Amino acid sequence: MLNSIIDVPGIKVGHAHDEGYNSGCTVILCGPDGAVPGVDSRGGAPGTRETDCLQPENVVPITHGIFLSGGSAYGLACGTGIMKYLEEHKVGFNVGPAVVPIVAGAVLNDLAFADSAIRPDEAMGYRACINASETETRQGNIGAGVGCCIGRLAGNATGSMKGGLGTASFRVGDLIVGALVAVNCNGDVRDPDTGKILAGTLDDRTGRIAGSRSIMSESAGLYREGFPSNTTIGVIATNAAIDKAAARRIAMIAHDGYARTIDPVHTLGDGDVIFCLGKGTLPADLNRVGAIAAWTMAQAVVNAVRNAESLHGIPNWKDITGASDT
Repeated sequence: MLNSIIDVPGIKVGHAHDEGYNSGCTVILCGPDGAVPGVDSRGGAPGTRETDCLQPENVVPITHGIFLSGGSAYGLACGTGIMKYLEEHKVGFNVGPAVVPIVAGAVLNDLAFADSAIRPDEAMGYRACINASETETRQGNIGAGVGCCIGRLAGNATGSMKGGLGTASFRVGDLIVGALVAVNCNGDVRDPDTGKILAGTLDDRTGRIAGSRSIMSESAGLYREGFPSNTTIGVIATNAAIDKAAARRIAMIAHDGYARTIDPVHTLGDGDVIFCLGKGTLPADLNRVGAIAAWTMAQAVVNAVRNAESLHGIPNWKDITGASDT
């Protein structure tokens, strides 16, 4: 076990970003046989692709890939590059004259991070597929995590800390559940085991984390109403035998992992989305899989913060707290 979503057999992960580290994308490939998909969106401003076909009542039984991307709605272009790569490798549904890969994805708004003119595109999505492997475990400023920031309650221009990409896994007997997440949230990130705030909006008067509850409960102060650049997007994968309805339910339960670590979460400016991929035949209790998915997602969120490095003048959690991993 590598404490990564790739611990689920048949899952590959690949990343790509621009040379200046402005934004990036991450792809999760499911192999020629695909994976049973589910999705649940809780944020008020989601940016997604092909999520309707993943719903249990619709006919498409599998997905061949999922992507997480920066660039806000512009980043949805990554999906075209991923489809191109999969078509070249003859992965998709055979519709006679062509194969049609099913590629779903979600984007986060990192346009306020660095150069807003540089966004993930078709070429970046294709490159992420080339880079995909069953050994990719890097976290932090990689792929969709490159442009992630945490703490926008004082507005986009000031007071944020570095977010990033995180992954984790959990095993009980033969059951494996993995999570991958890009953390670009508006609120604080808290370690659910200790209760300690790891990252959030900085108070420009003290240089310390102000705390979302304090900021939002003040009658006047740091809080700035508006449409901040935020969103947390993630993927759960498991080797359990599930159908599309169960996959959607697991995705729903996994949002508890967001709620345990991010405060506030699922706001009007968030595009919070979680996908689920069933990639196995192991009989498993749905309650157990869902509970483990939530725990694993919470750990992936924490790992994203702890592995993020300072970039473009945005400090990471160690810069602000002076903390070590212990």
